[in-house]
Amino acid sequence: MDAFWTAAAQNLANLIIKTGWEMIGRDIGKPIKQQIFKASRRYIQNYRTRHGQLKVLGMGKPASLESIYTDVQILNSEEIQRLETIADLEKLYRQRDERSLDTTLQNRKSGIEVANTERYLTVLGGPGMGKSTFLRKIGLETLKGRKGEINYKCIPVFLELKRLDAERIDIESLVINELSICGYPEPEFITRNALRQGYLLVLLDGLDEVPAENLTKAIWEIHDFIDKYSRNRFIASCRTAAYHGYFKRCTDVVIAAFGDDQIKKFIANWFQDERDKEADTPERCWELLTRPANAAAFELAHTPLLLTFLCLVYGRSQNLPDSRSTLYHKALDILLEEWAAEKRIQRSQIYQGLHTDLEKALLSEMAFKTFSEDKLFFSKRAIINHITKFLTSTLKAPEHLNGEAILHAMEVQQGILVERAENVYSFSHVTIQEFLTARYIAYSHQRLKVLVAMHLTDDRWHEVFLLIAGLCDSADDLLLLMEKQASKYISGGNLKDLFSVLGRLSAGIQLNFSPLANRILTTGSILKGVNFTTGKYYLASKRIIELAEIFNSDIKKLINDYEKDVVLNQLFNLNRTTELTAIRRDIKKLTQKEVSDFCHYLTAISIILKCKQASVSVSKRVWNDIEMRMLAEQVY
Repeated sequence: MDAFWTAAAQNLANLIIKTGWEMIGRDIGKPIKQQIFKASRRYIQNYRTRHGQLKVLGMGKPASLESIYTDVQILNSEEIQRLETIADLEKLYRQRDERSLDTTLQNRKSGIEVANTERYLTVLGGPGMGKSTFLRKIGLETLKGRKGEINYKCIPVFLELKRLDAERIDIESLVINELSICGYPEPEFITRNALRQGYLLVLLDGLDEVPAENLTKAIWEIHDFIDKYSRNRFIASCRTAAYHGYFKRCTDVVIAAFGDDQIKKFIANWFQDERDKEADTPERCWELLTRPANAAAFELAHTPLLLTFLCLVYGRSQNLPDSRSTLYHKALDILLEEWAAEKRIQRSQIYQGLHTDLEKALLSEMAFKTFSEDKLFFSKRAIINHITKFLTSTLKAPEHLNGEAILHAMEVQQGILVERAENVYSFSHVTIQEFLTARYIAYSHQRLKVLVAMHLTDDRWHEVFLLIAGLCDSADDLLLLMEKQASKYISGGNLKDLFSVLGRLSAGIQLNFSPLANRILTTGSILKGVNFTTGKYYLASKRIIELAEIFNSDIKKLINDYEKDVVLNQLFNLNRTTELTAIRRDIKKLTQKEVSDFCHYLTAISIILKCKQASVSVSKRVWNDIEMRMLAEQVY
């Protein structure tokens, strides 16, 4: 142990000597003092080894909890017991213009601050929100004594409640055992006196992880233990959905989702070795996650466990996967089953026969229904009805089954459905809802047809399109359906003539690009010269110019010439010819409907290009045919 922790061990030894011997006037000899100091060194080392390291989600080696710890923020439990309506929550979400569904932005406090002020605390939160990590950190800071962030003197004891699987549940015996295994003399004597004098900090981690058959006993044992030894400090953790105000003395608080500053800090803490610092890895990871194209992935980062997953993914390849479907599928599996497996928690089956694949089917159907209705928040009754209907039709369950109990089990075990206000639920992330919606649609040609016909140019559905492209073994059907639907916007009149001119202009470009690239570059060049500052076409034309910028960005990725920016600038400056001037004048003469249709067509082409990039596989023949028709006169 280094000097810092040696000093901490001496402080811990002095506290134990004080509480066990000096305060009751009992003599203690030098050999006992030496034994206590050695045991204190071992106690701190054991704590740091068992509870001061993090190794999750397939990490090759553990990371120091202190090196990556980012202070959590705490909310009063009233924040999750609000009486807001579904309409209120929907309105609040849309006003904020953020993807995060967590609307509890006010009255947050530092977790350390709350731990310093509250003697009895119950820390609540969803799966992967950092409850266990927070309790472990409090214990570490307490062991540091005056040099730590905890302002009271206590002996911290960390107890994993999932181990309470015996007929007889005895918290005091568990404390004694923690001292005994480190070699303290008379551990029963030390424990008894420390409890009587109020010098223990008992960290009770994972009430929701207690085996179901022992839960009632465990609750009463903890309740009585706190009452009996009320001079001590207690912090318990539990998943929000599993807690029902069991401990009357405790202040119930909720761990809030990470804010942007916490995400950035966590990333900086994660990538802190010399190679990462030299390569600016934290900055590059943050920049990648905060790009608009990665908004869905960034939403997952507000959950500490999923942020850990994203950092692991980025650390392996210095990038995010090309297939966002793969990324979100893994995130879903982490919430559904992997996290419990890693924590070695034995969960009871939610309903007989409802295995993981069926759970995904149930959630996918629910996600599709709510997303199609543009609902991010929905009533508890609506979920229970959906669960009942699904199980009745799929597993031939009795119509009178207890759907509320099944919903409760899903809440506790998975955390994919979250209660945002009293009896008002949502999916844990919009990203998860979108992925499950895509999963429901991806493997049905009929559902794909309906999706494309109804939502091709709807921005709200674009993430779903990209996810479907990555879920399908081949994206051929999807892309052909999208292209055929897009062509309907420009099938006649002035727009058909416009594309005839665009085709002739692009054919004259003598650059080593594909015909589609030439057409996109030509369209972008022309539209850059169309400047509606006033008038009834302003919003539509602004949208067109924005989409043209998207095209230009996409095409830059296809150009390998080291002088690509020079080439593009030269092309975009070719705007003085008579034909270019005439075509820009013709664009300004388009009717409102034609401008709108042109805008829809450009939107559709943009999403087709992005779906191609997001796809796992596309037939070369199919894509070549699509390329020849896009932005060309030869449409369906």
